[in-house]
Amino acid sequence: MKAFASLVNALDSTNKTNLRMEAIDRFLTEADSGDKLWFLALFTGKRPKRYVGTPLMKQWAMEVAQIPAWLFFESYAAVVDLGETISLILPQPTVYTERSLSEWMQLILNLKDATEAEKKQFVLDAWSSLPYMERFIFNKLLGGSFRVGVSSKTLINALAKHYGMDASAVAHSIMGDWKMEEVTFDQLIYGHYTDTQLSKPYPFCLAYALEKEPEELGGTDEWQAEYKWDGIRGQLIKRNGEVFIWSRGEELVTEQFPEIRDDLQQWKDDFVVDGELLAFKDGRVLNFSELQKRLNRKSLSKKMLEEVPVRVFAYDLLEWNCADLREHPLKDRRSMLEQLFAANPAPTLQLSPVITAADWHVLKETRMQARDINSEGLMLKHRDSPYHTGRKKGDWWKWKIDPLSIDAVLIYAQKGSGRRSGYYTDYTFAVRQGDQLVTIAKAYSGLTDKEIQEVSRFVNRNALEKFGPVRTVKPELVFEIAFEGIGFSNRHKSGVALRFPRIVRWRKDKTVAEIDDIEEVKKLIN
Repeated sequence: MKAFASLVNALDSTNKTNLRMEAIDRFLTEADSGDKLWFLALFTGKRPKRYVGTPLMKQWAMEVAQIPAWLFFESYAAVVDLGETISLILPQPTVYTERSLSEWMQLILNLKDATEAEKKQFVLDAWSSLPYMERFIFNKLLGGSFRVGVSSKTLINALAKHYGMDASAVAHSIMGDWKMEEVTFDQLIYGHYTDTQLSKPYPFCLAYALEKEPEELGGTDEWQAEYKWDGIRGQLIKRNGEVFIWSRGEELVTEQFPEIRDDLQQWKDDFVVDGELLAFKDGRVLNFSELQKRLNRKSLSKKMLEEVPVRVFAYDLLEWNCADLREHPLKDRRSMLEQLFAANPAPTLQLSPVITAADWHVLKETRMQARDINSEGLMLKHRDSPYHTGRKKGDWWKWKIDPLSIDAVLIYAQKGSGRRSGYYTDYTFAVRQGDQLVTIAKAYSGLTDKEIQEVSRFVNRNALEKFGPVRTVKPELVFEIAFEGIGFSNRHKSGVALRFPRIVRWRKDKTVAEIDDIEEVKKLIN
């Protein structure tokens, strides 16, 4: 696992894309096909199930390190990451066992039917034979928490460069629900894994945020304007009579939308459609929080299907009867999409409307009113644009409305990880509820390094209680929190959930007496 550990260490040591691509290239040169397949699985989020729970890992680590629980948990609070904490407190290895990544992964998978005693012996043997970095990665793999901060674009470009392939072809090849035990690395990277071809989605075309005046884009007649919906973007695939619904996060969600699946089964054509899955009732798009009620459920009751009906708003056609349309201009793809939908009316599917406007002033007015229909703003797509893989500046823009915001007070803080592990970077905020405070959101971004250091000093001086790595602090620091949407939620103590909350600024000019009240916050809900 030495080569894989070197790769992870190199990636964690830099934010420069070219250096990260060089590190991936070195690994692909050195590793065998088994290790490369596991590398691809792990870097695309296909982590194995966890067969050893974290309580056991903590217990065994304390036994081996011969330290009391309080010292372990103080160390954990300082380091934050469990895998790293265990790696640091354990004694240096007495021997070194050289195994490849694929060999270690197979041994971890073999724990599925092992007894607790067998699991313990395996873990202790591994800890005593691996140096720090490999031990750290082993802990992450064992605990099912391995993640790497490399974008899919960097990964795809590195693979494409190494193998002399087109990036879009690589992206398409590695997408889908492929199984480790059913495919080799070469089959996957070269697109020869035929078992998944029917269900395989295309890489999504993405947009950049519009940060200039729209007039700079030229005339409105060059652009297709649509609403930007706040739902789940997905691809609807029908090939050889089979229907698959993929989310942008590469999750197969067909069974969570049975009414859409059933309607698509009635269509004669084969196709791949790009669109938005939305909660939709009484002629109106519902808040995203309503759609969330249907997600990650093993089964959907009749009551749930009735309470949260859904609809697809389709906006692009990528494939039609086996013909790949992605290189066709958008205006032609839209025309074909309209033909497809005209021939196949269905209650759960409709075209996302194209907004016609004589000038940018009209579109600006439309954008300002977007929140009234639970839209995030507008999408601007050049009428001659192909369907790119990922982002390409200049062709697609997201022109979002300004976010909502509230003033809230910091009440909990937790240290971050990585280069910020010594500072409090994870915050929980509250608003007023009568004469009490009620938590409203967590946020992890928005402050400068200098502000983070200042907040950390405040937390160290004003901590009231601690619960593991979390510190309760005096409610004095007020921040402006921005968010994209808000909805009612039974899962939150405040009764509301904020969508994509982040810190806009530290309101040093305000006191806790000036933060928002929960009843005022609820009035922001449509």
